[in-house]
Amino acid sequence: MRQDFGSLLFIMVIAAFVPLVVGLLRIRVAEVVLLLGVGVLFGPQMLGFIHITQSIEVFAELGMGLLFFVAGMEIDKRAVTGTGGRLAAVSWGVALLLAGLFTGALSMLGVVQDFVGVSIALTTTALGTLLPILRDAGELGSPFGRLFLGAGAWGELGPIVAIAILLGSKSTAASLLFFAIFLVVAALTLVVPARLRLPAVTAIIDRGNHTSSQTAVRLIMLLLVTLLVVAGAFGIDAVLGAFIAGIIARRLAPLEEGSALLHKVDAIAFGFFIPLFFVVSGARLDVHSIVAGPLKMLVFFVLLFVVRGLPQMVIYRSVIPDRVTRWRFSFLVATGLPLLVAITSLEVSRQVMRPDTGAAIVGAGALSVLVFPLAAAALGRRRPQSVVVNA
Repeated sequence: MRQDFGSLLFIMVIAAFVPLVVGLLRIRVAEVVLLLGVGVLFGPQMLGFIHITQSIEVFAELGMGLLFFVAGMEIDKRAVTGTGGRLAAVSWGVALLLAGLFTGALSMLGVVQDFVGVSIALTTTALGTLLPILRDAGELGSPFGRLFLGAGAWGELGPIVAIAILLGSKSTAASLLFFAIFLVVAALTLVVPARLRLPAVTAIIDRGNHTSSQTAVRLIMLLLVTLLVVAGAFGIDAVLGAFIAGIIARRLAPLEEGSALLHKVDAIAFGFFIPLFFVVSGARLDVHSIVAGPLKMLVFFVLLFVVRGLPQMVIYRSVIPDRVTRWRFSFLVATGLPLLVAITSLEVSRQVMRPDTGAAIVGAGALSVLVFPLAAAALGRRRPQSVVVNA
């Protein structure tokens, strides 16, 4: 117990001071990169202040669940439908095909052994990491921002569904069957509360928002844990249960920007559990393998852009005719880290992916968060985006 609290203390010191350091020093780096980096520094491979005990693992698992839950809440129906949604679906499908081809070549060369896991990881987009950047630039509601929301949504939704179907412990056919059953249960979880939304119950929930009951938050957490348990019962990865729970939460309680409930959920997720997950993920990283052989990390860094970024130059040419803006769009879509951390953590814990491969992919994701948004920002200064996007 003393070791648990000692490790938790160091993790929370990191989580509390990273945003202060970023703000005071005006570092143009996503917090997640620093959380991972400082987690490596204080982890067992370096200074050894953080010990990954069973209790810390439970907190980290909840953090990963809340990460996917928040990702589900960010999915806007308008972003994944219409022309932008269709283009986003096509671009993710092309990325998965390219990822399979490149990963197959790496597998034949003996560089990787987890063909499916690596392929899925290369198709992700760091939507949650990039949303604040677009919001601060005033572009989130613009045509460019809406197109990116669609691409980012598919960059989260596609990999999560692929994880549930392809990375489960059962055969693909069994996984599809259980996936269909799980979706039926999830649909009932959405429909039943909506049907039972009585005025008296709604009034109690509204009153609870301003008292110690916090009824709405408790119901949201109940929804999350319920679908985590249901997903586990059907042999489906918990990440899908968390993601679907987020989508349902958005439908049951529309979480418009600035809503009190959204702020409370963000406070629970980003105030404690999610930063803890990233620090622990950093502490788990096989950093010695990256130092000993950085070439693998650089290969994955290039592949992130080739697989996820370059196809946008062709697929979005009709709605983003300006080439410079299309390059900017490609850099943003190719940025990926949070899901990379989650996917590699799952695969390494199952002993399907080698620790050095997982570390190289996470390192490549960290590089993408450092480099790609800066490249996109530099290109953005060259073009007034409002006149070059047709969607």
